[in-house]
Amino acid sequence: MRLGSTALLAVGLALTVAMPANGVPVTSDSSAIQAALQRDLGLTPQQAEARYQQEQVAWSKEKTLRIALDRDFAGSHFDTASGKLVVNVADASRVAEVEDAGVIARVVEDSAAELNATKAKLDGSAATMPSSVTGWHVDEATNDVVVSVYGSQAAAATWAKSLGADVRFEHVTARPQTYWNLIGGQAIRTSSGSRCSLGFNARSSSGARYVITAGHCTNLGGTWSGSGGTIGGVAATSFPTNDYGLIRVSSSSAVSTPYVDRYSSGSDVIVSGSQLVGTGATVCRSGSTTGWHCGSVSSTSATVCYSQGCVYDTIRTSVCAEPGDSGGSLVSSPGSGTRVQAQGMTSGGSGNCWSGGTTYYQKVNEPLSRYGLSLYRG
Repeated sequence: MRLGSTALLAVGLALTVAMPANGVPVTSDSSAIQAALQRDLGLTPQQAEARYQQEQVAWSKEKTLRIALDRDFAGSHFDTASGKLVVNVADASRVAEVEDAGVIARVVEDSAAELNATKAKLDGSAATMPSSVTGWHVDEATNDVVVSVYGSQAAAATWAKSLGADVRFEHVTARPQTYWNLIGGQAIRTSSGSRCSLGFNARSSSGARYVITAGHCTNLGGTWSGSGGTIGGVAATSFPTNDYGLIRVSSSSAVSTPYVDRYSSGSDVIVSGSQLVGTGATVCRSGSTTGWHCGSVSSTSATVCYSQGCVYDTIRTSVCAEPGDSGGSLVSSPGSGTRVQAQGMTSGGSGNCWSGGTTYYQKVNEPLSRYGLSLYRG
């Protein structure tokens, strides 16, 4: 049975749960993949595969060096120009150790612990932030904590100074907004017409099945449906502070799968785990409004503030999104293959898929851990 555009758990289709009759994933459409990579990253399939391999080597080394350097580790990022990992060190005596691992070393002023402490000050004072502040994040590439400001910087600077937080400011051209629309259409939706996108399928140890999506979507409550019929009611929701929610799959005709839809960019990718990638890594998103788009991670520790409140510890990316994409799947780059690691669910951001933008994602491992769930994997 193939669950394509009529799949009950499809997200109109934010996440199409497509599976051929014989259970074997459809072969990738190389021309469509090439078009998507050229459109979003400016890469040919050959260049994308090379970068994918470079990133795999880089993140393997990063994990080892993070442990070895301990308190002297000051963050890292993947440098697309050299195809190598750059590791920041707070002690110049550790440079040789890093370079011996075939990694670029950079001596910086602040350790990762110091940067995180600065971000924690901002997180703890979100209730007092001025209206011009739209969020903040750790920028490992520049060894800064960056505060995003819409409009005048004066009040934001006064606020940060009062906290004793040494930060850098960036001006944004639009306020972040949560991505859901009160419209009909193919997606996961409530009876009121609110539309969002399915993130990932998961199950409990007892076998109960759930759809994971954005919390600002499940905050709407009610019974949710897909293009094939009823999915079920909201089982849990958390927004703001977090942005995740669970829909209990009550329909016996809804088949839970590990697939994520690439729309016209190729056949479905397969979730094989939820290992998070790092700053500079290539990631891709699937959503019911704009389909499949790719970009890179700019921070793995970002706070984003909406009119409803702040969401903490999100993934900040250059992947575009638009209203209705909320809750959709963020995954690691599949390269030229089909297997990916689940990263998170679309929360919100600014911009669009015509001019580009900044989008934030709720990490998927948080609701998995909190509710004792495991992803459907292939």
